[in-house]
Amino acid sequence: MRTGRGSPGGASGEPAPGAGLPPPADRGATVIPDRVVARIATQAARTAQSRRAAVPPERGGPTAPSATAAVRTGSVRLHLALDLPYPTDIPQVCARIRRDVADRVAQLTGLRVGEVTLTVRRLVTAAGTGRGRVR
Repeated sequence: MRTGRGSPGGASGEPAPGAGLPPPADRGATVIPDRVVARIATQAARTAQSRRAAVPPERGGPTAPSATAAVRTGSVRLHLALDLPYPTDIPQVCARIRRDVADRVAQLTGLRVGEVTLTVRRLVTAAGTGRGRVR
């Protein structure tokens, strides 16, 4: 049985991948909107926050991290805002979170992360430590 061009299972009639396409540089570019990069950064910050800062997901505890992104010519600038536990080594934890988020965003988007700024919204104490005044 012979299969003709365009019929299922006919490997002889299929063009080679990329045949007849213009070079990659002439095809255009993939554009990732700022809000998509920001959502990726928010998820990466949530993961880094729980891993690096050991923030428990308790009720009344820290609020979810937020992020904004500005994408320009293959590079992105990120701004993160999150809560950290008290007590903690703030500079060390922030540096680790910035590095984790930058690595994850670069890995998932292919963009170069030029800058990551981080704002600590508040320091969250453990639920068991706020028992009131000592007499």
